[in-house]
Amino acid sequence: MTGTRKAVVLLSGGLDSYTAAAMARAEGYELFALTVRYGQVHAREIEAARAVARALGVARRLELSVDLAAIGGSALTGDGVVPKDRALEDGTIPSTYVPARNTVLLSLALAWAEVVGAEAVVLGVNAIDYSGYPDCRPEYLAAFERLAALATRAGVEGRPLRVLAPLLRLSKADIVRRGLALGLDYGLTHSCYDPGEDGAPCGRCDSCRLRAQGFEEAGVVDPARGGRT
Repeated sequence: MTGTRKAVVLLSGGLDSYTAAAMARAEGYELFALTVRYGQVHAREIEAARAVARALGVARRLELSVDLAAIGGSALTGDGVVPKDRALEDGTIPSTYVPARNTVLLSLALAWAEVVGAEAVVLGVNAIDYSGYPDCRPEYLAAFERLAALATRAGVEGRPLRVLAPLLRLSKADIVRRGLALGLDYGLTHSCYDPGEDGAPCGRCDSCRLRAQGFEEAGVVDPARGGRT
């Protein structure tokens, strides 16, 4: 596929990263999927990421392990309880924020992008995320893109990598509609922060509720019946 544009996509197995990857593919990018086991308690999403990568027909898939649970500081890595039924978008940073997670993950993606000759890194952050997570804000992504231009051989040689967040200003309903228009099977995805032992979504964590709201507002049934965005 000589001459094809390449992109490394951070693929979590959730609705958002799946949609962002599909949008990049529709733009003509050859996809290289990076999934990180960072110590998340909702490790069911790793299985979903594998299924999503197969559905997308990615050129290569890479799984890495970085134990952020050893650092702690987040309910998503077992430090505290995942909140349920809380008021959404209340202006506070939720306990599910993982300290520096996106910086760590983007750095890994950046390294792989240089090696495979990709010109972009794709991630699925969106308007809902950046209302609560500091490392999902537009200004953060712009700053990381500037860092990538300074900190890489590609950037120094005049081939700076782009950080693409195609969902950034979309609502969850808009994301669902966009994905369905691209023919995505959301039954492959997993969104819940605190699934049961059988992998079933709890239906009460922030991610489950935001996902359910998105499907409801889009006027379609969620094939996964609830539940990482």
